[in-house]
This record gives sequence, structure tokens and C-alpha cells, in this order.
Amino acid sequence: MNEIKENLRSIEQNYKIFQQQQFTFIAALEHTRENAHDKIKPISSIGQVQAYMEHHCNNSTDKRILLMFLNICADLNRLCQKLETLHSGNPTTNALLDKCKTLVSHSNDLSGIRAKYPHDVVNHLSCDEARNHYGGVVSLIPIVLDCMKEWVAHSEKLPRNMLQSVSLRRAAIYQQPELPNRNAMGARPGLPPFVTAGTQTSLSLTAKARERENRRAAKIKQMGGLGRAIRKFLDGPWRPPGKNAF
Repeated sequence: MNEIKENLRSIEQNYKIFQQQQFTFIAALEHTRENAHDKIKPISSIGQVQAYMEHHCNNSTDKRILLMFLNICADLNRLCQKLETLHSGNPTTNALLDKCKTLVSHSNDLSGIRAKYPHDVVNHLSCDEARNHYGGVVSLIPIVLDCMKEWVAHSEKLPRNMLQSVSLRRAAIYQQPELPNRNAMGARPGLPPFVTAGTQTSLSLTAKARERENRRAAKIKQMGGLGRAIRKFLDGPWRPPGKNAF
């Protein structure tokens, strides 16, 4: 969880730098849309911004700010994948994560989303720009960051046993040899993956019980007919104690 928080703080710092250059970002979108002869439709997806940068960007300033936006979106996408492997979650955290994954998808239509108070990114646009062109694209990052911070807040309230990595649980099932630091998790050298000291104790007790049963069966066999009668009695249905017990 600490790593997730650190990644989130790093993305927030990058976004603050980007946010200070919002007018440069809007100007770059204006230039590339004009070059693409596509000034009617709103900016509706991350993929559209990437296409403008790759095919219709004519100067380094525009390319730099568009690339900064795309890099932040890519970082958010990677963080979504990390959140997904941290724990199995509950309905609340899963809904938040699904929302984040949808928003940072390259093809998702973001033209209808709007960041609300305390975010003021939409207020820095003209009415026409906000309503018809750029309201969604400037709202994307702050909305996703809010969802991720809410996900972290809810996840920290989950029981500790739910915070075990999903990837580690899957690895335990399939006994993958490349699992991290088995000795730190209680495994002993020479044992199969994820056989911890507690698991070894359980296996030892089972083996001892099986050994006792084998010795008992051997003794009964040596006793012949009497042994078979005793075995039949031991294996028969339970009878209540008393004079009619037999």
C-alpha cells in the first residue's frame, strides 16, 4: 500500500506541473485540431489526443505538452493495474477501480465528464470551450486521481488478511518457482514453494497419524480371526453404552 501511495503522490506532482500549463495544452489542441481539419467535434478520448500529437503536431512546444498529458494518463493506467493486483477488494473498491480503468482507456468517450469543486480546470475555459470542446479532456486526470485516492482510503479500512497480494495467492496455487523471498514468509530451505513451518507441522501430524493406523492394521492382521472381529467392531456403527451396547 505504501508503494501505491508513493506512486499516486508522484503522479499528483506531475499533474500539478501540467495543470500550471493548461493554456499551453489547450493551445496545442487547437493547433493540432486545425491541422487535422477537425475543429467541430470535441476531444473525446485519450487516443484522439495521441493521434493529434503523432500526425498533426508541427512544433516542439505542442508536442511536449501533449506528451506530458499522455504520459500522466499512461502512469494512471499502470497504477490501475497495480491496484488490481493488490487485493481482491469489495464492491466499493471494485466499483472505483472499474471507473478508473474505464476513464483511462484510450477509446473511452470522455467528452461528457466534468471535474467539479474543488477542481477549477473547467473554470479556466471559455463557455464554448468547456461545453463543446475541452471540458472532458481537462477533467479526466483530476477525476481519476480523486477516484484512486478514494480507493486507497477504502482499502485501508479492509481487514488485513484481504490485503495479501492477489498475484502471490495465485502463485501459491500454481507453485511458481520465481516467487519473492520465500524465507521471509516462513518457508524453510529445501521445502517446496510456500510450504511454511506451519504447513510442515500439519503435514508431519498427518503422516504420524497415518503411520499409527498402519501399525494398528498390521497388529490386527497378525491376530487372525480375533483381529478381524476386533477390526469389525472398531469399524462398525457407533452404539450407545449400556447393557444393550452389544
